[in-house]
Amino acid sequence: MTALPLDLQRGACPALSAPMMTGDGLLARISLIETISPGQLAHICRLALTHGNGMVDISARGNLQVRGLSETSAPRLDADVRAMNLPLREGLAIEVPPLAGMDDSEIADPRPLAEAIREASRDIKGLAPKMVVVVDGGGVLRLSDLLADIRLVAVGKHDWKLLLGGTEQSARVFNVLRETFVVDTVTDLLKRLAGLGNKARGRDLTSGLAVNDTAPHTPTSSSGLSRGSAGVATVDPSQMLGTSPSMTTGNAAASPFELFVLSDGLHAIGIGPAFAQANAEHLITLCDQATRLGITSLKPALDHSLLFFGTEIACRALRAYAETNGFVTFATDPRSHIAACSGSPACNSATIATHEIAAAAAAECADLLDGSFKLHVTGCQKGCAHPQPAALAICGTADRVSLIAQGKAADEPFAFSSFADTNATLRRLADLVGSERRPGENSAACLARIGSDRLAAVATGRP
Repeated sequence: MTALPLDLQRGACPALSAPMMTGDGLLARISLIETISPGQLAHICRLALTHGNGMVDISARGNLQVRGLSETSAPRLDADVRAMNLPLREGLAIEVPPLAGMDDSEIADPRPLAEAIREASRDIKGLAPKMVVVVDGGGVLRLSDLLADIRLVAVGKHDWKLLLGGTEQSARVFNVLRETFVVDTVTDLLKRLAGLGNKARGRDLTSGLAVNDTAPHTPTSSSGLSRGSAGVATVDPSQMLGTSPSMTTGNAAASPFELFVLSDGLHAIGIGPAFAQANAEHLITLCDQATRLGITSLKPALDHSLLFFGTEIACRALRAYAETNGFVTFATDPRSHIAACSGSPACNSATIATHEIAAAAAAECADLLDGSFKLHVTGCQKGCAHPQPAALAICGTADRVSLIAQGKAADEPFAFSSFADTNATLRRLADLVGSERRPGENSAACLARIGSDRLAAVATGRP
């Protein structure tokens, strides 16, 4: 992997009170821990028009981002948002699935445990700015594919598997714990990370731990961390592995762009802006329509989505309205299988118009975008929109576009393309996959099997 220049390394996440400079001004992030009303989201959008350039992002983790702020307007946005008394996240990012507590298929409700960890860790100082704790109770919308420093996954009503670093598939198991031991264990791990400095991440504690080791253990790792036996849950590994297919296979979690049947007769519908970014006026119109339909709550969610909660009739009607107005409303929409950053000119690090490339790819290469992978379209090597490796990535450089297979934006490319030929090159690759795909094989598996050498030959037009 090629080392990034210091000015291209991904730094701390922007926050409401600590915005980050981008190509179109300052960007402030609004992180919520509970639902808000459509009217409240509409008001945030009006603030985006007043204080920024009117563009609103929804991040991969379900955070709202207001763009185009100035040094003068950013503090005003901060004050106006805080005056709304929203359920804002402060401090350490502790995330639960967006349907937590409403999903009858959950193994356990993760919210009480997440709140206990939030309270216990409130005074821990010196953690990395991007530190993330995930508490996942299972259910239909998992957080399996999101990176986390510390991850808790329910394997029983009162038993939790604790993993360090990475996605659920790539993380290393630290222990399987009874619920009564979880908060103290996580707090101890966070304190140890803080002691290692503000650049330490969960992966820095994984030395000596086996990847996806599923059985409870008691040894001390080479990092000096003792798994300890006092809190180890008595869980049969075979039973633990049977709780959910995605827990063990690493399969991608369900798409949020579905209609979900929840507890107490409630339904949820996932709707999102194309490529994670919307004009505030369009979101205001969507929120107004939701209110007219009697929908009273929503939540920004994973995969750049908004989950609206209401009756089945109201949710279906809102989806129909959103579809006719250009929003992503179905998991089969090719646009939902592309991770594109803001690109040029919105970001001063970007060298390509990522949304233009992504829109053309969705229209011309829908057969390639079958949901088995995220096509990563990034304006620079930072790869902010998709920090995990991708089966195929397109990355803007100073004078051309690089193509990467099975890697991150900063990894060694298998080929290059001119800016003008980018979408034609992608079409050639899509045609190759279409001709080479075996029965039952998805695009991600086919790309991996074809390999970089053949991909490079087709991308560059060689026979």
